Amino acid sequence: MTKKMTITKILNSKGERPLVMLTAYDALFAKLFEQSVDILLVGDSLNMSFAGQEDTLSATLNQMIYHANAVCKGAPSSFVICDMPFGTYNSKKQALQNATKIFQNTKVDAVKLEGDASKAGIVKHLTSHGIAVCGHIGLLPQSVRSEGGYKVKGKDEKSALSLMEDARELQNAGAFCIVIEGVKADVATKVAQDIDIPIVGIGAGCGVDGQVLVYSDMLGLFEEFTPKFVKKYLNGAELIKDAVRQYAEEVASGIFPSQEYSY
Repeated sequence: MTKKMTITKILNSKGERPLVMLTAYDALFAKLFEQSVDILLVGDSLNMSFAGQEDTLSATLNQMIYHANAVCKGAPSSFVICDMPFGTYNSKKQALQNATKIFQNTKVDAVKLEGDASKAGIVKHLTSHGIAVCGHIGLLPQSVRSEGGYKVKGKDEKSALSLMEDARELQNAGAFCIVIEGVKADVATKVAQDIDIPIVGIGAGCGVDGQVLVYSDMLGLFEEFTPKFVKKYLNGAELIKDAVRQYAEEVASGIFPSQEYSY
């Protein structure tokens, strides 16, 4: 077993080495990822990758708790963050109630919530009650309908300054790290340089303090579309199709199971 990452270690990584974060939704893959990554994120992206939905908005709290438990079971020595799904942190009271439910019913180390500086009050309320919080700024998947799509941020000075203010406010509220998504690389770099906590990028260039990807994208399992920022490290979908095709052919022809695979 690897030595478990801690919030102190995450904070101390700033300026020392990039953090490696990857999504995980089940015990099987979490166990496979455990030895290589610093942080596992139980992202509401599972709603799209594995539930077949068009966006993340219909993910439920119970759904996230179910998957978080599976990840924690599969990777007990990993630092695990669980996304708070859409509609579960609209007020301080609601956010604390739902974050507490996640903490009481799973072994996750922190929760992540999306939002700009306007969410700082909620973050502070959670952190003051013993809930570790990772922020999420820039392109916000939970706001896709209100914004009319997935739009890159930081394209002008006003947007850049706003992102820097968002990061400062979330840091001041007690967030221990922030995911920055879909932001122009030069702007994301400036945001990372401006604050003391790690900034983990997804589609935000290499000048930040770490990277996160959705594993079904990175392994080439999700075929519907591939975001520009995703590098496929494996042609997973084709490999699986080939294996299943071979299995089907061997069953149909009577090759499998042979004596070797029979009692």
